[in-house]
Amino acid sequence: MKTGQLKLQWKKIRQDTVLQNKRSKILTKYKKRLFSLFKFLILLGISYIILGPIISIVSNSFFSPTDVYNPSVFLFPLKPTFDNFRLAMLRLNYVKTLSFTVVYISLITLIQIFITSMAGYGFARFEFPFKNILFGCVIITIVLPTHTIMLPLYQHFRSFDFLGIFESARGSKLNLLSSETPMFLMTILGSGLRSGLYIYIFNQFFRGLPKEIEEAAFIDGAGMWYTYLRIMLVNAIPSVLTVTVFSLVWQYNDMFYARLFSMASDHIITFRLSTIQATIEFVDKVKDPLISQLYVYAGVILVLLPILVIYLILQKYFMEGVERSGIVG
Repeated sequence: MKTGQLKLQWKKIRQDTVLQNKRSKILTKYKKRLFSLFKFLILLGISYIILGPIISIVSNSFFSPTDVYNPSVFLFPLKPTFDNFRLAMLRLNYVKTLSFTVVYISLITLIQIFITSMAGYGFARFEFPFKNILFGCVIITIVLPTHTIMLPLYQHFRSFDFLGIFESARGSKLNLLSSETPMFLMTILGSGLRSGLYIYIFNQFFRGLPKEIEEAAFIDGAGMWYTYLRIMLVNAIPSVLTVTVFSLVWQYNDMFYARLFSMASDHIITFRLSTIQATIEFVDKVKDPLISQLYVYAGVILVLLPILVIYLILQKYFMEGVERSGIVG
């Protein structure tokens, strides 16, 4: 009898919709919490892998020589010092080299924005012979490793001539190496560092803009250049900011073209950073590689700071531009 009553009560409980809803809500709640915990652990692991080396560099940049050989010191120095930064700034000739670098990459970036936006606008809005083939060539420049064209580029700018004009006039070809001229020429001709990607970004953005904007401008009497410069380019500000951030960061960190064209190390701060350890070991007689490495860490922080500030200022517009250009997802 008692067993039958218990079964009946259990059956009623199972059929009680209120209890079922409560149980379902509790299960859903715990599932969400478990999923959130799982996401947190995944993000924590990825963050540690990405940020771990940076945290280590920041920490080591404040180490004193005694901290290096103290086995009890981990991440937090016992005797933090700014001497590493002082010597790194001196050997980098920080202010002068950074100023030259900023001027150089700013000019390259401005030219790149102007040239690639025009190319992207042309591909998005105009019909001309071999358009698809030419755009395919742009895509190839994105995926083609730059190392495969390293030798032709070097030979081309080592003996630069245009239709034999320089050889006829001077008796010899121009050697444009050991200067920034090859980078400016490549940028002006739309084949600079990552120019193919920037053309693609602008092309995607302009294709997304309604044609009625241009048609209204043409009806009001605006010419082609006025429409492009005063209307279309103004509407493309998110893409302009995206390309600006990409170009500034990649030009700032570029070592490939700096070495290939033998640019002066006192003009490119990242190039100069690559020689700081040897300079300190030779000039300041710091022969211990573990100690001289501390100055390299300090130099890395000094070189990172400007580009980090630029990114933080433009972060909002950068993310918006990436989403609207269609280069994600």
